[in-house]
Amino acid sequence: MNTNTSGMATAISHGANGLSRQSATPLAQQLAARYAERIQQRLMLPGSRLPSVRDCARQHGVSPYTVVAAYDQLLAQGLLEARKQRGFFVRETLASTQRASRAGPQPASTAPVDASALIRGMFQADAKRAPGLGTLPAEWLDLPMIQSAMRKVLNEGSASAQLALHYGEPAGDARLREALAARMSDLGIAAAPEQIVSTVGATHALDLLTRSLLQPGDAVLVDAPGWAIEFARLSQAGMRLLPVPRGADGPDLEVMSQLVAQHAPKLYVTVSVLHNPTGNTLSLAKAHQLLKLAESADFQIVEDDTYAFLAPNHAPRLSALDGLRRTIYVSGFSKILTPAWRVGYVAASPARIAALTQLKLLSTLTTSPLLERAVAHCLEKGLLRRHAERVLTRLDAARQRSLRLAEAAGCHSVTPPAGLFGWLDTGMDTEKLAQQMMNENWLIAPGALFSPTRRPGTLMRINYATAQDAHFWKLLEHCRKRGG
Repeated sequence: MNTNTSGMATAISHGANGLSRQSATPLAQQLAARYAERIQQRLMLPGSRLPSVRDCARQHGVSPYTVVAAYDQLLAQGLLEARKQRGFFVRETLASTQRASRAGPQPASTAPVDASALIRGMFQADAKRAPGLGTLPAEWLDLPMIQSAMRKVLNEGSASAQLALHYGEPAGDARLREALAARMSDLGIAAAPEQIVSTVGATHALDLLTRSLLQPGDAVLVDAPGWAIEFARLSQAGMRLLPVPRGADGPDLEVMSQLVAQHAPKLYVTVSVLHNPTGNTLSLAKAHQLLKLAESADFQIVEDDTYAFLAPNHAPRLSALDGLRRTIYVSGFSKILTPAWRVGYVAASPARIAALTQLKLLSTLTTSPLLERAVAHCLEKGLLRRHAERVLTRLDAARQRSLRLAEAAGCHSVTPPAGLFGWLDTGMDTEKLAQQMMNENWLIAPGALFSPTRRPGTLMRINYATAQDAHFWKLLEHCRKRGG
């Protein structure tokens, strides 16, 4: 073993793993407390498998006896269950069982009980140690532009200043909706301002649509892989998830047709452009076929275009081809402007917008008129477009560097590199890898998070902007060589 590898092994066993041989607290108790904290913070979900006794002992530089003693403590606390010849798993607690019961009928494909584990991890993470982060790092955002936009709104005159003192318009700020209509026109989507309603981010928009279009027990088509938060949100609302394999050019329409015939779904929720996590974009031919199937089977399509500013305007949008008849368009600004400004929107037919506006009033009253006017300013003056151009230039360089490091570590991309995210094959169980990386304070996004059934595997999603640290890839390579 060379010096660098030996040093890394020592760090893994004794450095950042949080166990101290000098502490008065026994090692087994320290190890049990470490896993108990992760379980209680829901960074390990019910059903997650813990490392085997041998693997855990190797990861933490302790004896197997110490690991057995730690696991016994967790069993006694009711946090784990032992499954014969399979290992130790996080136990389904009474509270989580009650939550699932209140959610209504069980979905055909069980999604994670609590996908908030991923959200909490993202909120707590240092972007410099989070290759699995879901947003751009803060240093990539244009803080002066954000500050200037807010000052501009407050200094435009007494009428604009009053925005800070009153509720906003039910459908959203009029200037924002005008600017959004112009923005959508650039994408080929014809939508009048009256066909747009603002929301508290794109997630709020998706939630309003779920409550407006669906009833508990309804079947919903979803991409597989896809976004874990959307799977959990739909499942907790009592929907039955119908996973459709997502390929390079879009969903597998043969599988979708079979699911449609068997389950008569009401809705298909998809990210058509720069799909999360694969980065793939729907082809024009597949888009036409999908719309024909939706028409014949009479289901609606919710098109989530969250990454619109990172994609070419000419990329095929279902809403452009369909004219917002059977499609509903959702987008927002957290992925390009700032996650702190929770401004999203829905574009749909006038009748649909009227119903969504009413539902919005009942759920949030209105949205922030001050933030919406500031976003409108960034759109009107071309500030956001120029910022996006700078981000794309920087992202191109980051993508090339991240992929070089990944390939050197023995990983490879399973989809053509594009957008913010890479979908990589690591050659090892990424749920196991995620636990090992967490021991070293690195946050990754294992493939199971993007599976409607939490299916384990060797894939993981990386954020090209936050996956450029060579130390991370060296550690991952070391884990691969050890065989997990």
